[in-house]
Formats: sequence, C-alpha cells, structure tokens
Amino acid sequence: MSTSPTALKRWIAGELTRLRERSGHTRAEAAKAIHGSIQNLGHFEVGRRMPKALELETLLRLYGAPERVEFFLSLRERARRGADWWVRFDSEEALPEYLKLFLGVEVMAARIDSWDTHLVPGLFQTESYANALVRGGAPKLRKRDRDRRVELRMARQREVLGGEASPAVHAVISEAALRAINGGPEVQRGQLERLLELGAKPNIEIQVLPFHAGLHTGADGPFMLLTFPSEFGPDVGTAYVENRVEVVYYEEPSAVAPFREAIEQLKSKALKTSDSSVLIKRIFEEI
Repeated sequence: MSTSPTALKRWIAGELTRLRERSGHTRAEAAKAIHGSIQNLGHFEVGRRMPKALELETLLRLYGAPERVEFFLSLRERARRGADWWVRFDSEEALPEYLKLFLGVEVMAARIDSWDTHLVPGLFQTESYANALVRGGAPKLRKRDRDRRVELRMARQREVLGGEASPAVHAVISEAALRAINGGPEVQRGQLERLLELGAKPNIEIQVLPFHAGLHTGADGPFMLLTFPSEFGPDVGTAYVENRVEVVYYEEPSAVAPFREAIEQLKSKALKTSDSSVLIKRIFEEI
C-alpha cells in the first residue's frame, strides 16, 4: 500500500472519533485516561496532532479495540516517516488546498470506481487532452502555472497506475464525454486511443454508458468512490464529489452506501467492457 501522511492522519483521527463515540465515552473521560486535556484530545480527533504511541494504545484499549493497537501503531509510524508524493507541486496555483487530501486518499486506495459525465477521468487523460482542459478551465492562469497543473496530473497517473500494487480501477464514462471534441479532433482521437490501451490492462475496466441507456442514478453528476485495503475494515471508503463551489468527502458508511448503489446501477446500464471498446473505436473512426 502506498503511503500518504495527509490521508493517514485524517483516517486515524476519524477512526479514533468513531471508536470513542461507539464505546460511549466522552472526550473528558478519554482525556482523563491519557492524563491529558480535552483540548488535546480534540487535536487528535481533528488530525491536528497524532497521539503518542502509549496514548494511542491507551485510547484503543479504553474504546474496546485492543486488537487494533498493532495496526494503528503501524499506521502512526507510516504517517510519521512517510512523505506525500505531491509535495514538489505544492503551490496555490498548481495544487489547490482541497486537492491535497484527495491525492492522499487516492494513492492509498485498493479500488477506485468513478462515473464521469462530460470529461474523460483525470487518471486516463493524455497530456494533450489535459492541457486543453486546463487552458479552457483556467484561462487566466499564467502558462507556467497551467503547465504545472498538467505535470501534476501526469505525475498523479504514474503514482496511482504505475506502481507494482496498482489499484483496481473501474470507470463508467458517458458517451457524451467521448464525443465532445476537446482540444481538436487529433487530441480527442489520441485520447480515445489511450482509453483503448488502458482498457486492455488487467486492473482497469472501462464501460461506456451510451446515449440510449435512459434515466439512471448518475444524473446528478460525476463522482469517485475510493475503497481502502481490507485491513482498514470492511467496505471502508470515501465518496468524492467536486463542483464549482466546493468539494465534499462522504466517509460515514451510511453516506457512502448511496454512491455504491449508484455505481452498481451505472455499471449494469453501461455497455460491457468489450462492447465499450467497440463503441470507442467507432467514435474514433467518426471523428
């Protein structure tokens, strides 16, 4: 599993909060158990600070989860010693603050499911296609900053898809995203070729939702569903939704469940992977 201190610290903080609440203990009781203050415990639960090893062990035993001590301690050590891969891009223009957590969560995922309505997903974009999108989406940015955003997107692909333990990726893409000419016909043709290459990889599945599929649960917009490795617990994951105003992370199982249901319905309505490849080839020839 790849390491992201940013994502690990957030997960440890969130899980400590959930375990405390499920055990019925107040912050005051937890703080007393580690001989600390309520304010200090609050720092742990929002990810501002990580508890020391002994504090972490004491809290987990108090919360009735002694069997998870070793796992949490290993995560704490990874968070302390690791480095986020994207730090070299860390500037406000190239890497907005909201994106940092997402990049950390994504690189740790064991499975990535996504639904895209009008654009090819970022993990699959060619450099020319990404450049056209950045130019069109942020025309006021200086060329240097636009170039850095494209470099970041290409580096993201290498980090997520280029390792030995790459996640399983299943993308459902609207036919509209394949027919839209972004950057010109040659750029779009190159992008379609890239999709065909990626779809042949054993860990990547690409399905196209055709125009004739009718109404579906993805009508309210694109999203990504990132599932963590099994050692984090059953079906632990994050649904990520981005719009013009904000990004939202849904992490409670009850909030993530509707996204799991939606992606499964989209998969059932979309063309099979083999038929999707046939349609991508047909669109390529038509452009």
